[in-house]
Formats: sequence, C-alpha cells, structure tokens
Amino acid sequence: MRATEYFVHACDPKTLIVRQIMEDAVVTVSPSSSAMVVAELLSEHNFGSVPVTETDGTLRGLVTEFDLLKAVEQGRDLREVSVSEIMTRDVITTTEEMPLMNLIHVLQERHLIRLPVVKDRKLIGMVARRDIVFAYVKARANYWP
Repeated sequence: MRATEYFVHACDPKTLIVRQIMEDAVVTVSPSSSAMVVAELLSEHNFGSVPVTETDGTLRGLVTEFDLLKAVEQGRDLREVSVSEIMTRDVITTTEEMPLMNLIHVLQERHLIRLPVVKDRKLIGMVARRDIVFAYVKARANYWP
C-alpha cells in the first residue's frame, strides 16, 4: 500500500520521499522459479517486471518483460527456464529516503519505468513512474475536513 493513498492534507510534491509513494506489497519470485511463473504473474497482475529475492528478502535481480521476450525469441520454453538464467542481475535500486525529485531524475536519466526499493540489500518496496504521478495528484488535491 502506498502512504499517499492516506494523504488528508495537500502538500508540496517536491517534499515527498520514496517511502511515501512506494508500493510495499510486492510480489516476488525466487531464483529457482520458472520463467513461466513470471510470465503468468506479469500477465495476471499487469506488471512489467517482478523482483527476484532470496527467502530472507535479499534482492538478487529483476525479471522484466524484455527478459522473457528475449528467452522466447531464442526459442526457449519458459516452462523449462529458471528465473536465475534470464534475470537482470545488475539492478538499479533506490532507498526509501530518496527525495521525489532525485527519483524522477534517475528514472528519466536511465529511461526506467520502475525501481526496487531496498534497505540493507533487502527489498522493501517498488516505486514506478505511475506512483509519482499518483503522489503528485494526491499531494495537490484539495481535501475537505
């Protein structure tokens, strides 16, 4: 759940930080999961990627639609491919304390759609461009007591 969903007072969106706009209920997969499981998750939930974590929550990578398409293009059967074979390992991440304006800069500079949020190498959330837009709208809204 995003904290911005509970805003009751308008504020300057520039004062927001990642913790306030990130989604903390994140669907993850393990490195040993099949690529088909990821494809099903992405299709079912309308996600563009899913984080890969160890049982203790340590972020190991990210599987994106692009990773799946690449495997399909290579003629691989997603039911027989493990996540660890196709995941992106060098994942750009953010912290929960990053200011909104810095986050926007990273996403634009790197042409990214979403970033995992980590604390001590453990996944604690995901933040996407859509979350920023939602937070901006909520921060600018006029609330009635």
